[in-house]
Amino acid sequence: MPICIECRYPVSSLYTTYSKADDKALGKGVRLTQCPACKIPFADKYVEHDFVVLFIDLVLIKPQVYRHLLFNRLGREDDRFDSSIIRLGILLLLFDVYLTWARIEKATPSSPALPLSPPPPFPSTPSNLTNSSTPLSPPDAATSPSLLASQPILLQYLFFLLLCAIETASFHMPIRTLLSLRLPRPLSSIIPHYPHKALISTALLVSSFTKLFPLLLLVWNYDLPSSASAVSWAVIINNVAALEILLDCGYVRAGVLAAVGAVCRAGVGWCILRAVGVGGGVAAAGVVETGDVIELWRRFVGSVGLV
Repeated sequence: MPICIECRYPVSSLYTTYSKADDKALGKGVRLTQCPACKIPFADKYVEHDFVVLFIDLVLIKPQVYRHLLFNRLGREDDRFDSSIIRLGILLLLFDVYLTWARIEKATPSSPALPLSPPPPFPSTPSNLTNSSTPLSPPDAATSPSLLASQPILLQYLFFLLLCAIETASFHMPIRTLLSLRLPRPLSSIIPHYPHKALISTALLVSSFTKLFPLLLLVWNYDLPSSASAVSWAVIINNVAALEILLDCGYVRAGVLAAVGAVCRAGVGWCILRAVGVGGGVAAAGVVETGDVIELWRRFVGSVGLV
């Protein structure tokens, strides 16, 4: 059932059509519904706005546009995903593959380059002959190629595609599981109950739209690690805002849910990367790293005056 995007009051319909012969896209024969609770002129003004206005308001994190998308446009009563959300999820997954691959490639030291000229056929001094029998020192672990780097490019892409899919699932599943449980009284004040799992994932996917910002890298040349970190911070902030708007539970509880999901995703990604031989200093480059989550949560709690 649609709601008013200002006060969340349920309304029977968002608009009334008076003439089917006229074009609804031009606003002819259509009258937007007035909210009976807060008495604003339009219960949902975004019905007649195009995608550009919606995108700008998403960047500004306006609660009204999130309520319009989650409750009045993308939400379904059968608790299933809308087809547009499935396409958005695939697009975000592909962008996540690019960001993850680029960050890990930048953070992983490459093997030393081979000399351009071939070595001399004979040693230059006789002293080299005496040392020729000494065993060669093992290659440095920091410069030795990992198991992942030695694979063909197609296998590397499939690995990062699988990695990002698992990371996304490990981010959504803990949040959906916690919200679907009916916890006892002390814990229910921290973790609210919300049984609509598809709408939870929809909110997390819509709020992750900032992963599309690396498109600007095709036009302007930015520092890739810094750009990826900025996108990570923007995504987690939008995730917290989306959960708060969806659940109406306050930013503290929404921040707890987002932090739990982000830590689970970072831990799963770190284990997978270590299993294929990527160094421990390279964390899982999904939405945020584990250190980013902890630091973000510490700053947020300090800003609201809880500590």
